[in-house]
Amino acid sequence: MNYLSVENISKSFGERTLFDNISFGINKDQKVAFVAKNGTGKTSILKIITGEDIPDTGQVVMRKETKMAFLPQEPKLNPELSIEESIFASDNETLKVIAYYEKALENPEDEETYQKAFERMDLHNAWDFETQYKQILFKLKLDDLKLKVKNLSGGQKKRLALAIILINKPDLLILDEPTNHLDLEMIEWLENYFAKEKMTLFMVTHDRFFLERVCNEIIELENGQLYQYKGNYSYYLNKKEERIAAENASIDKARNLFTKELAWMRRQPKARTTKSKSRQDDFYVIKEKANSRRKEHQVELEINMERMGSKIVELHSVSKQFKEKKILENFDFNFKKGERIGIIGKNGTGKSTFLNILTQTMPADSGKVIVGDTIKMGYYTQSGINPKPQQKVIDIIKEFGEYIPLSKGRIISAGQLLERFLFDRKKQYDFVEKLSGGELKRLYLCTVLIQNPNFLILDEPTNDLDIVTLNVLESFLLDYPGCLVVVSHDRYFMDKIVDHLFVFRGEGVVEDFPGNYSDFRTYEDSIEPVKKEPKSDSETTKKSWKQNNTKAGLSFNEQKEYNKIEKEIKNCEREKEAIEALFAEGKVPDADISKKADELQVILNKIEEKTERWFELSAKLEE
Repeated sequence: MNYLSVENISKSFGERTLFDNISFGINKDQKVAFVAKNGTGKTSILKIITGEDIPDTGQVVMRKETKMAFLPQEPKLNPELSIEESIFASDNETLKVIAYYEKALENPEDEETYQKAFERMDLHNAWDFETQYKQILFKLKLDDLKLKVKNLSGGQKKRLALAIILINKPDLLILDEPTNHLDLEMIEWLENYFAKEKMTLFMVTHDRFFLERVCNEIIELENGQLYQYKGNYSYYLNKKEERIAAENASIDKARNLFTKELAWMRRQPKARTTKSKSRQDDFYVIKEKANSRRKEHQVELEINMERMGSKIVELHSVSKQFKEKKILENFDFNFKKGERIGIIGKNGTGKSTFLNILTQTMPADSGKVIVGDTIKMGYYTQSGINPKPQQKVIDIIKEFGEYIPLSKGRIISAGQLLERFLFDRKKQYDFVEKLSGGELKRLYLCTVLIQNPNFLILDEPTNDLDIVTLNVLESFLLDYPGCLVVVSHDRYFMDKIVDHLFVFRGEGVVEDFPGNYSDFRTYEDSIEPVKKEPKSDSETTKKSWKQNNTKAGLSFNEQKEYNKIEKEIKNCEREKEAIEALFAEGKVPDADISKKADELQVILNKIEEKTERWFELSAKLEE
């Protein structure tokens, strides 16, 4: 079943053509990734598909009654609503039923309202839906649902927007970099969720593990042409390599044929026969093919690194906390030459704070950070470039000089350096504010490396970079001789370039793990979960509808069962009394006595079973 068709769409901005006359379709249960270099129109295509923008030519046709949802990189939420209000601000009828039921739970003494709410939950089969969406909220760590959207962090807003979409279960889900701003635990949960759920997805993402484990088709836009691959990321890499080899062979063959046909053209008289006219037309087709060249421009990274002395960076008993929240506690570490460290941990555990202390842009509460005399730090932060108004791309680089020193005493002009970072001469004179998100990150990376650091710190360097640029950056970092510290949620990236990890556990606990991210996940999965201590009464104080009326010691499913079981027992009692009354009044026909007796026994067994279960749940409730 086809959900959506993109038919011959084109888009230009001034003289710059992003894409021209491209077409593809999205069918039910497909999980499609859209891959292209930065600045070639990925986000524009998403906006056209979702109706936020219109193409210059062509159209997007959607199947009637298809429910579509879009998760942009920066979610659009009403800042004045709470998390709870944002979730229920939906046309989803089942959510409205659940909202009514949750409100009824707040006033259990109003039995009539509770009974009505309970029956509506049964009527709409809302119990399983309620459990599923509460699990989604729990997994996405949206606990305090009274918080206003305007007070949420970027990561919390992304999680809220994602939760709203997943709860409403659209037929077609469009995603623009869904893993940005999520920590590794949530990325892996989302990955598993999408992999097992029968959902139709169309996404732009640079997360190659995500592409590998979730997507079953990849569409690539390259040099204005669309290529489709029916498989995951590994399949895409293999088939792309085969395609390029075939294209190159075809071009070589056309060049050989062109040489022969060119000689024939030069020998021909002016008067043309019909046969020679046809061959002449073919000649121009061959000429075009022979002169076609793949635009294989790649980012070229080079560095003139200063020599490192024996003392690199030392941290002695470093501690840091914000009010009651510990980030570091008596942390000690001496960096060695060539150290390659990845930093992982849940959002809010202090990863960026650690980098700020390491670079001495934030003071520690106690302890010392000693930086060697020969160390020159390069710090790639999440905040990126802050250009001046109307500043052009080349002006950013010229702030570091008209000419930039390279290795072995060579120099390069600012314009030549930008060309190495895929900014052609025309693009260099664009205003910085016109750049795409990925182009901004590429320019920022240029400004960090231009300073020739020998101690490189990268805070989420992979966000918004296209896969081609990521591969080049990885190759550069593999050969980088200095010290490297990386905070990243890109598991593929981390696996490739780091030797060991700092694992931020929270509450000031930082573990040094000897291995890459996949090694760490294997180790973590091999450890049996430690039983958690029961929470105290003060810790189990309920703050939101998710926790309202949730009995201590009961899971969501048990709470649902506990709320239903009394009503079920009462219904069984009524059925029992009705059958017993028929027997007492002698109204059961002789032929039906055995049948009615069996019915009565089934009801009695059910009452006994449910009553026993009610006592079990009540006992857990009183623990």
